[in-house]
Amino acid sequence: MAKYKVTVHTHNIATATTMNNVFIKLVGEKGESKRTWLTSLKGLFYQDTGSREFDVVCPFSLGKLVLIELDKQPLPLFPLDDWFPSKVVVTTPERGTCQFPIYRWIMDKEVHLFREGTAKRLCDETNNLARYSRELEMKTRTEQYCWDTYKEGFPGSMKADNPLDLPREIQFSFTKATQFLFTAATGITELKLKGYSDNKKSWKNIDEISEVYLNRTVISDYAQEHWKEDEFFGYQYLNGCNPMLIRRCSELPANFPVTEDMVKPSLRGSSSLLRELQSGNIFLVDYKNLDGLKANVINKKQQYMAAPLVLLYRTPNDKLVPIAIQLKQKPAKDNPIFLPTDSEYDWLLAKIFVRSADFQEHQLNVHLLRTHLLAEVFAVALLRNMPMVHPLYKLLIPHTRYSLQINLLARAFLIADEGVFTQFAASGGEGMNEILRRSLASLTYSSLCVPEDITARGLESVPNNYYRDDGLKLWDIIHRFVEGVIGFYYKSDSEVREDQELQNWIKDIFYHGFLAQECTGISQSFSTVPEVVKFVTVVIFTCSGQHSAVNSGQYDYGGWMPNTPISLKQPPPTTKGQSTESTMLETLPDVGTTAQGMSTMWLLSKQSSDFVTLGHYPEEHFNEIPPCKMIQKFQTELKVFSETVNARNSGLPVPYTYMDPAVLENSVAI
Repeated sequence: MAKYKVTVHTHNIATATTMNNVFIKLVGEKGESKRTWLTSLKGLFYQDTGSREFDVVCPFSLGKLVLIELDKQPLPLFPLDDWFPSKVVVTTPERGTCQFPIYRWIMDKEVHLFREGTAKRLCDETNNLARYSRELEMKTRTEQYCWDTYKEGFPGSMKADNPLDLPREIQFSFTKATQFLFTAATGITELKLKGYSDNKKSWKNIDEISEVYLNRTVISDYAQEHWKEDEFFGYQYLNGCNPMLIRRCSELPANFPVTEDMVKPSLRGSSSLLRELQSGNIFLVDYKNLDGLKANVINKKQQYMAAPLVLLYRTPNDKLVPIAIQLKQKPAKDNPIFLPTDSEYDWLLAKIFVRSADFQEHQLNVHLLRTHLLAEVFAVALLRNMPMVHPLYKLLIPHTRYSLQINLLARAFLIADEGVFTQFAASGGEGMNEILRRSLASLTYSSLCVPEDITARGLESVPNNYYRDDGLKLWDIIHRFVEGVIGFYYKSDSEVREDQELQNWIKDIFYHGFLAQECTGISQSFSTVPEVVKFVTVVIFTCSGQHSAVNSGQYDYGGWMPNTPISLKQPPPTTKGQSTESTMLETLPDVGTTAQGMSTMWLLSKQSSDFVTLGHYPEEHFNEIPPCKMIQKFQTELKVFSETVNARNSGLPVPYTYMDPAVLENSVAI
């Protein structure tokens, strides 16, 4: 007789356990066991999260185990319940160990097949039963995960009307769902009770705005104190929520006719604009993506947004300051170039219009499109094309956690017709849709690759650029990890070309994510191992470091509304010398719009306790020792990097924490 020791693990999450009877069948290359009821002297199967051991006895050895079959049946008078096993580990009579990753909700009485967990590409499959199991899994997946088009010109998305339509495995956990709803409800309820959220009046003075704060952070307090200062204005282009637009300027655009005389007082010493351009000390931010868009109507009042051009100067003491602002794209008499030498409120109001424009560009292009929507594309393509045993599935599935549900909620409550962004942002409505279409049409693969993007924007040597410093370091750590894992499974370029599931994955991304636009530079296929390594690095970095960089600071920099107005009630000024404090207060969003924007940014910046940091994998998908050791090395490198970031931040007035691995989530989950 051959005795197999079966250890069943139930995942450590709320409501994961079962009171149903559980049955197992072991299937090997030489035969299969009887369907065995998992019971023992310790009682029926019911267990808390953790593991239980059982014996399965066969008349002969089954040979190499290929898969297991699991089903569960309710006890008499008891209901059918839901069970979330994490894995089954089988010790064979030959003292070998086989691990079967599951990580799925079993909610019915059907028989479910689970493969032995050693990573295999389709071409590695030699067992017919294993191939059949793979085909069955992918047939189910393609039925569960379907592409949808939310709006024309948007990337493809997951077809689902509400969170309950999503497969249970990708829904929020009980903890995550509860905390998310509580945070959302308490924020807006608090503002309602204070009488802010429905208040359509203008602000009477700047100090009054501080009463709306839901909470304070070190940086939001700093922003409140320094928001008027040019140095803080420039600093945010390097280390704020949107570090993606600034680029070195060697020649002024034709539509931005800044002269030497205009900026001479802002340049230190006897320098000139031409000399500073040639020296690489002039930088440009261009919001042309917003040009010609119709702004929203909020509370029956027309709103306004600009499409500015901003010129910045790196001073001899390594500060970045604005030296010229033009609020519209086309030069004209009624489109003056504002300067630091103008009156206080002329200059301040010009900067307010720029900061409001930056909010629109950041939220829709840099944040929503380039992290959330791309993460969804990567996830849906993965789930439709990669079985659980595929090495790419094992590597990438942790980086899809909660992304599909958070995006579904964003479509329902932020950018839907009645969503917060649609109702209260200057670019809400058709302007929002057009910004997203334009942004996708201009998106390039190289801009998603941090080293290439930094070089293309000429930011290699700009001092005090912590987004760049931390982003490049994090990219290198992720790249080394990915290179090791991919290199373990793909020994040659020919193995990449022959992996049809891998090719289907990138093809799905090209067609559904980037709408088959060859100009993006996204490949339709992989030809070499380095191509795969680079693209997988992009996926992991986008879903972790990049998302954190453009998401986690939203409340830090937007909690104090004048620093990042969600909308503006007056048009951009067309002359100089007319702006006053009263003009500024009438231009800023009304009380209710401010409250709605603030509560939303607080919600989107708030981490759940159900949080998995980058490099940590609670689900054990890899069986082989080499990739498991690579994960350990990855974690060690991230820890050392985190210590470096903390040491640097201890000496900064404004710490840059958004790419600290200790607070960096594995996926786009908020």
